[in-house]
Amino acid sequence: MLTGALAAASVLVVLVLWTAAGGPAALLTEGTAILAAARLTGLVAADLLLLQVLAMARVPWLEHAWGQDRLARGHRLLGFTSFWLMAGHVVLVGYGYAAPAGTGVFAQLADLVVRYPGMLLAAAGTTLLVLVVGLSVRAARRRVRYENWHLLHLYAYLGVGLAVPHQLWNGAHFVTSPAASVYWWTLWGAAFAALLVFRVGRPLWLSRRHRLTVTEVRHEVSDVYSVYLGGQRLDRLAARPGQFLTWRLRTGRGWSRAHPFSLSEAPRADRLRFTFRAAGDDGARLAGAVAGTAVLIEGPFGTLTESRRRGERVLLMAAGIGITPLRALLEGMRYAPDEVTLIYRARSDEELVLRDEIDGIARERGAQVIYLPGPPPAGRVSWLTADLAARFADDEALAHLVPELAGRDVFLCGPPPWMAAARAALRAAGVPARQVHDERFGW
Repeated sequence: MLTGALAAASVLVVLVLWTAAGGPAALLTEGTAILAAARLTGLVAADLLLLQVLAMARVPWLEHAWGQDRLARGHRLLGFTSFWLMAGHVVLVGYGYAAPAGTGVFAQLADLVVRYPGMLLAAAGTTLLVLVVGLSVRAARRRVRYENWHLLHLYAYLGVGLAVPHQLWNGAHFVTSPAASVYWWTLWGAAFAALLVFRVGRPLWLSRRHRLTVTEVRHEVSDVYSVYLGGQRLDRLAARPGQFLTWRLRTGRGWSRAHPFSLSEAPRADRLRFTFRAAGDDGARLAGAVAGTAVLIEGPFGTLTESRRRGERVLLMAAGIGITPLRALLEGMRYAPDEVTLIYRARSDEELVLRDEIDGIARERGAQVIYLPGPPPAGRVSWLTADLAARFADDEALAHLVPELAGRDVFLCGPPPWMAAARAALRAAGVPARQVHDERFGW
């Protein structure tokens, strides 16, 4: 895509500017090679860091082109790559200045931080980025709730901002080349403008325009609740079935934590609804929201919509709370009777969320619904129940349950391991990858 090509081109521009400033010659010269490598790693790290900021700045055309799940994976890859380049930059700078001075690397770095303008801020920014990267490692993320991780992750923006003076005051390639100055000012300006406009300005504007408030909180099953919201001119929000928004319910302490929940019914001009599984303190807080509670929103986001559809026949496959966007698609998608089949997997009959609504839509629209309640098979990951897995292979069960499978568009939503098993089964059953559409919410 064009945006991917532009991202690659930005790294190429950095390499060209470094080359024009004599980088390769310095790299091949004894005595300057280490510092030349330090400058190169620092420049590329800074470029990737800003691309990372742009990837998650909620820029609408990027969201529409890539989807937030793919942008998040790109953001993660860019983040870890830029972090290791930044670490290399710090180490190389220490060695590059320590060797001719005859001092230790740590002593030299401490001296640079104290004596050079902007370096103390850069050190603080680097410390914040190290903490954010540490929290982004999968083992650490599993120990932190999403809401807290998301809030702490925002400190990465402060870390990036603290690095700006260091680049302005000490970056030789930045201050000595007009072309480099124009490039870096443009990139820094675009990144911070995108943050201000799309992460701050647009959500505030949307929330003020639509004035969303809670009208009702309804207990569905087990620990699952639906939140109904009213507001003004909700049709102009342009939300589509299958999309999600980021919600902040102003319910008191902790309201600023963002919650990405899918719409669980087709959006209406006077009503929106999301359905969620309550977990932890935030789940109880959201479930306890009262009528009239103000709601701030970001979005809508996501590409798990009818726009991905290629043909007439559709298979919707959901597991657990992943039913929410697919229930909205079942209601809002255009289709003739018998063109859509929904497979809904849950651990028990009691956990089949929104079943009465789904049955009503199926009767009205002529859709087929296949419920698969039951525990998973022991010893392996499968999209099936234990009973079905004892009788069929994963792909054989699909072929048995759904006629003309290979010609269908398939929309998937559920826990990541379940979706991986479902995708593998679809592939083995002959469904082309281009016809399988999903959105992964793992973080």
